[in-house]
Amino acid sequence: MSTTTTRDLANPAPAKASQARPRRGLRGSRTLNFWLFISPFLIGLIVFVYVPIGWSLYLSFFDARFTVTPDKFIGFDNYTYMLTDPKFVGSLGTFTVFAAFIVPTTWAVSLGLALMVNRIRFMRAFFRSVFFLPTACSYVAASLIWKMSIFSGVRFGLLNTVLGWFGVDSVAWLASPSPPWYWLVIVTLRLWLQSGFYMILFLAALQNIPGELYEAAAIDGAKRGWQTFRYITLPQLRATSTAVVLLLLIAAYQAFDEFYNLLDKTTWGRPPLVELYATALGTSQDYGAGSAGAVILTLLIIIVTLLQGKIMGFGRGEESK
Repeated sequence: MSTTTTRDLANPAPAKASQARPRRGLRGSRTLNFWLFISPFLIGLIVFVYVPIGWSLYLSFFDARFTVTPDKFIGFDNYTYMLTDPKFVGSLGTFTVFAAFIVPTTWAVSLGLALMVNRIRFMRAFFRSVFFLPTACSYVAASLIWKMSIFSGVRFGLLNTVLGWFGVDSVAWLASPSPPWYWLVIVTLRLWLQSGFYMILFLAALQNIPGELYEAAAIDGAKRGWQTFRYITLPQLRATSTAVVLLLLIAAYQAFDEFYNLLDKTTWGRPPLVELYATALGTSQDYGAGSAGAVILTLLIIIVTLLQGKIMGFGRGEESK
């Protein structure tokens, strides 16, 4: 006698689901996909960044005049030569002062623009784009505009024309050794070019600050304006401020384009990269000394960056704040 009932026939047992087989091939290997995805960038980074850095470090210990394949090892003589070269050492000192001025100035201007744009309720995207647009401009093109139009030494230059309305004589902005008016040209150019980029960083950080903090401050009696900025906004921007300052320090010591295109043959105020360019690719073509100077400049940037990060608490956890 069959044990199958009418109920069993009406409700048959569900079929066992077949186990999903893991994908194989290119689509199933996450590790392989990862390396395929980053390999173009990684190859370019190795070939165009790490290999030149390693080769420069190698050249810095050799007598490499008019050749990049030297065979005469001279130890630290290139470093001694560069550290006793008054032009290179003077450029490092000058640009330490330049960094001490341009970094806080750009930080303040960028933060001020971000606070202003963040408070705007009408056409915010327009003003954000307008302030960010100079970032896309070439440093060389901007330098030529500053040199030939705004700060032209002739009386028909834009700024000299404005000064003429007030009875002020024309100023040779890029040719006067004393006072060094060219610093005004370079600082205004750099502020115009890079403030918009850092404004975007600050603006993103401002929009991530919880509104509950300001509501709690208002309940506690804090006044809108300086008090909320000092005790709420500024502490919340600590991580972004640290990153901005570090980026500005590195950019200040790596300045090249505007100085090379604005100062012509002026020796006072030349940046370290211009001195290294003259050493390695000038008449002597001393690649060993130029490489040693590049290593010294790199170490200086690292030291200044670490000190600045230490002062501002870069890398501290939330519990240490």
